[in-house]
Amino acid sequence: TMADYETIKLAVADNIATITLNRPERLNAMPPAMADEISAALDEALGQDVRCVIMTGEGRAFCSGAELAGGGRDGGGDISCGDRAKASLDGHYNPMMKKLAELPVPLITAVKGPAAGVGCSAGLAGDFVICGESGYFLQAFVNIGLVPDGGASWMLPRLIGKSRAFEMMMLGEKIKSDKALEWGMVHKVVADDDLMDEAQALAERLAKGPTKALGLMRRTAMENLERSYGDALDAEANAQREAGNSQDAIIGAVSFLKKEKPQFTGQ
Repeated sequence: TMADYETIKLAVADNIATITLNRPERLNAMPPAMADEISAALDEALGQDVRCVIMTGEGRAFCSGAELAGGGRDGGGDISCGDRAKASLDGHYNPMMKKLAELPVPLITAVKGPAAGVGCSAGLAGDFVICGESGYFLQAFVNIGLVPDGGASWMLPRLIGKSRAFEMMMLGEKIKSDKALEWGMVHKVVADDDLMDEAQALAERLAKGPTKALGLMRRTAMENLERSYGDALDAEANAQREAGNSQDAIIGAVSFLKKEKPQFTGQ
C-alpha cells in the first residue's frame, strides 16, 4: 500500500513513478514538509521496482518556489528570517535535492507555468526536462534580497554557462520556454496539453532501458563534474565493470550478436 501524502501525489505503474506536486491553489509552492514528502516518495518508489521517475506539478504551475512558515513576516519568535531559511535548506530542501541528484534511475521533469526559486532547481534536476509552452524558469531571489538556493548556483553555470547563469541570478527575469530551449536548459518544448503524454512516452522508453547502466551514467557524470580528467577515466572504468557485470549487459551482448532488439530487465 502507498503512503498517504498531504502535499504531493505518488502513482506507480509499469515501473514508472509519477510524483505530482499537489498544491495547485498555491501554484505548488513548496513548504519544507513538501520537500520531505518528495524525499519519502522517492524512497517509496525505489522500493517498488521503479525504473524511471517523472516529477510534475498539478494545475497550471510546476512550483512557484519555497514557502516558509510565516512567509516574509517574522513568525518564528526571535529567530531571524535568514536563520530560519538556512535551517529549512539544511533540514529539508537540500536533502531532497541531493536525493534527486543521487537517484539510481532516470528522472524526467515535466514543467508548465512557473518553475521559480527552489522550484527552478527541482525543475532543472531532471535528466530530461520537458517544458510546456507556458513553462518558465525564474531565479527570483534577487528581487527579494536573497541568493539562489536548491543548488542553483552550482547547477546553472554548468548547465548554461557563467554569462547566462548570472543573467538569471542577478537580473531575476523569467526565462520562457523558447529561450530555455535555445539555451539548452530543456530537452524539448511541447504544447501544454501534450506535456504529460510526452513525459510518459519518454518514461516508458527509459523504463525499458538497462536501468543499472542508466543509474551509473547519472552517478558517474555527476561525480565526474568534480574530478580531474584522469580520475574521471578511472571512474568510468569502474562504472563499466559494474555495468558489464549486470544481467542486462549479457542480454545486450547476446541481442547484438543475434541482431535482435534487447529486452532489458533492469537487473
